[in-house]
Amino acid sequence: MKIFALSILIFWLLAVLIGQVLGLQANTIDLNAILDTPSAQNWLGADDLGRDILARILEGIQVSFFVAIVVTVITMLVGVTVGLLAGFYGGKVDAFLMKITDIFLAFPGILLAIAFVAVLGAGIGNLVLALCITGWVSYARLARGQTLSLRNRQHVLAAESLGATVPRLLVKHILPLLGSILMVEATYSLASVMIAEASLSFLGLGIQAPNASWGAMLRDGVRYMLVAPHYVLVVGLSLMSLILAINLGGDYLRDKMDVRTEAN
Repeated sequence: MKIFALSILIFWLLAVLIGQVLGLQANTIDLNAILDTPSAQNWLGADDLGRDILARILEGIQVSFFVAIVVTVITMLVGVTVGLLAGFYGGKVDAFLMKITDIFLAFPGILLAIAFVAVLGAGIGNLVLALCITGWVSYARLARGQTLSLRNRQHVLAAESLGATVPRLLVKHILPLLGSILMVEATYSLASVMIAEASLSFLGLGIQAPNASWGAMLRDGVRYMLVAPHYVLVVGLSLMSLILAINLGGDYLRDKMDVRTEAN
């Protein structure tokens, strides 16, 4: 399965690079090619405005990767910082930070993101902000739990007794031990953010026309499913294959980095 997942990921990464090199015109309208089936001119067919579906898929995946990477990096930085501070200091600091985390956890992430985007307005910037506001909590709880177990390790106590500052203790002695588990969490987060971006765009709250988004393409394709099923099928299968590959990659990393699994 790891070879299968890796092959799909490499395929999509190459597709992104090829799309950049070729400079495909994803917004070129051809009224004579409206809802055309796959052909030599349009390999994956054309959409409801005669635009090349292949070109728009390649543009859409660039947007998905951009949003997913930016949101994952920001949410990881914020969540890990909150979790480290809560787990290291404990007491009132831990209680305060975890209460804030629990408030965000009380609402379904996608519904909270929809509310923020509805208030802030549609667009890629507001989309990233909304996903960041709702995405840091998983990292915070994960980092906090791990920090609690590492706080009283001998090497941490020894460094503290030698006068190491709190930032140095967190960055040099605790954070490196969280690297593997955070990497696995980030992998799953990439897939979750891509699904959230597609969902918000499907609802009209994400990437706006004429920019391509897989979610918006699915929304447009559903209206023509009976007369042009290739449209929604191609986009849906593309999204499914990418998310599946990322999740399989996360499973592989989790098994590879799990010491108990290796021991067995």
